[in-house]
Amino acid sequence: MNLEIAWLALLGLLLGGYFVLGGYDYGAQMLHPFLGRGDREGMRTSGSAALDAIAPFFLGNEVWLVAFAGVLFGAFPHLEGTLLSGLYPLIVAILVGLVLGNAAVQLRRRSDGAGARRRWDALIVFGGALPAVCWGLVVGLLLHGVPRRADGSFHIGFGEVFSPFVLACGVITALLFAAHGAAFVALRSAPELAAHARRLGARLARGAVVAGALALMLTLFGAGASMTNRATAAVIAALWAAALLGAWWCLDRGGRVQAFVATSCATVLPVLLVGAGHYPYLLISRAGTGLTIEHAVTDEATLKLLSVFGVVLIPVILAYQSWSWWAFRGRTGSRHPSYF
Repeated sequence: MNLEIAWLALLGLLLGGYFVLGGYDYGAQMLHPFLGRGDREGMRTSGSAALDAIAPFFLGNEVWLVAFAGVLFGAFPHLEGTLLSGLYPLIVAILVGLVLGNAAVQLRRRSDGAGARRRWDALIVFGGALPAVCWGLVVGLLLHGVPRRADGSFHIGFGEVFSPFVLACGVITALLFAAHGAAFVALRSAPELAAHARRLGARLARGAVVAGALALMLTLFGAGASMTNRATAAVIAALWAAALLGAWWCLDRGGRVQAFVATSCATVLPVLLVGAGHYPYLLISRAGTGLTIEHAVTDEATLKLLSVFGVVLIPVILAYQSWSWWAFRGRTGSRHPSYF
């Protein structure tokens, strides 16, 4: 394996890791109003099982997004320049959702009145839903093909974002992240709340299956994904469907760990679909041309220099993530306090 392929694999690993870890953050935020701790004297408590579940990992999961951006800037500068400028509106929307959601989660508990908490709750849901939908739109655009200009740049307009396939991908990702968040809450919460989260997650997984079937039909009729390696893409799409159906079955039957593993697989596979389905292209247009890895990557000397830092930093990130999961293992309420 040469350095170009190794760094492309690392780029996909970091983005896939962020989809898995940040995905359940987004999902838990979206489900926050529906997963309170219960009722007390007829009134819902101000706490939230969803926020309690993600609290020890909140913000820490975004390290993966920072690392992904660092690899994109350092190892693939030509892809970064084309991708971020072309997807500028969606990237800004993702960042707005991150800032608003993070602020709302941390400031909600400081509010005294019920009205103020409801406003923060709305911002928490919005801060989870907006990035989830926008990430789905980004994946949909990359799968569908971007409108490239003669100079290699591209600009997305209303028609590209609001095409049926791209919108279906936005809906799929929102439902998938929400089901993933429900599976994570079920994994971390007390039995009664876990059962409620599983039922909610099963309904969301069913919705994602329906939206996925719509995206498949659009692709079969030529209005969906435009893949370079169709056989590879078909295998990955089949694995994604199997993972999503497995998540639905496990959530419905009570398998908490199996459900979370299944939703994690369903969350990371779209990243593999974009990378392996288009290889050797990193960006592809509907006309069949695109930006190849050879033209997107930096020079070999820079890759060798970056590899020195990568060998040190990536194990540190993995070690930190493993330690945090081990330190905060177990169900919420049994060993750990309420953070939010």
